Amino acid sequence: MMKYTITGATGHLGSQITKQLHQLVPADQINLGVHTPAKAQHFADLGMTLHAIDYADEASLITALQNSDVFIYVPSKSHDSYSRVTELEHVIAAAEQAHVQKMVAMGFVADQTDNPFTLSAFYGYLPRRLAETDLDYVILRNVLYADPLVPYLPELIERGNIIYPVGHHAMSFISLADSAEAFAKVATTPALFRRKKSYTLSQSRDYTMPQLAEVLSKVSGHHIGYAPVTNAEFEQLYDQNHEGKMLASMYAGGAMGLLDDLSDDFEQITGHPAQTMTAFLTKQWQQKGL
Repeated sequence: MMKYTITGATGHLGSQITKQLHQLVPADQINLGVHTPAKAQHFADLGMTLHAIDYADEASLITALQNSDVFIYVPSKSHDSYSRVTELEHVIAAAEQAHVQKMVAMGFVADQTDNPFTLSAFYGYLPRRLAETDLDYVILRNVLYADPLVPYLPELIERGNIIYPVGHHAMSFISLADSAEAFAKVATTPALFRRKKSYTLSQSRDYTMPQLAEVLSKVSGHHIGYAPVTNAEFEQLYDQNHEGKMLASMYAGGAMGLLDDLSDDFEQITGHPAQTMTAFLTKQWQQKGL
């Protein structure tokens, strides 16, 4: 019987991966590493096993990963590369000591050597560091998530404009649900699991900000234009959870044309195209009754 272990299972992506994986394998084959087990009780009620983990505590990671055939690694929500790299070192050490058979790691397209994104160094380090190990691994590189646009839309309606400081460059997107489907499919399909393979998960097209504004206008029924603020202004506006610098640096990379990766990997993995931006936003907007 195969054993699948997922870390970050109570987060936005990790919880979606857990749900998608449960559609493919029985609950008693799913093992979840979580920081706060109480937040994952609903998964335990389905028959999944919970382990309290701390990324800084290798012993807790080894316990969670023991006898794992497939380990799906979703990083913590830290805001700097140093923290993420330190975490990754603990994760790799634990995976090796627990004799993990296969590892599916979450990557991100902002991994270029000249990208100013504060987490770019981590995402560039991830494939290079894994390549040094004897682990059998696959990396799934996400593009930007479409999901945050839904709760953000009322603010954009009020502003009348998208304000991302990316200039004339395009950005690519995918929904959390689609990304999670690909993770679950790769984790459970031997033919898709090729050592050191990297997939990029995206919708079929990217969007300049005027193009994205047009979609948001159509979905919401309100005119939304594009009037970018500066990076400094964006950092100040969205620093409520000390995320301002990280977000602004990400869009600084976007302004260099470094967030527009496109790939048909999602369709190759799942057998169908990713949900379009218009279809995704329309469904989510309607579900909110707006």
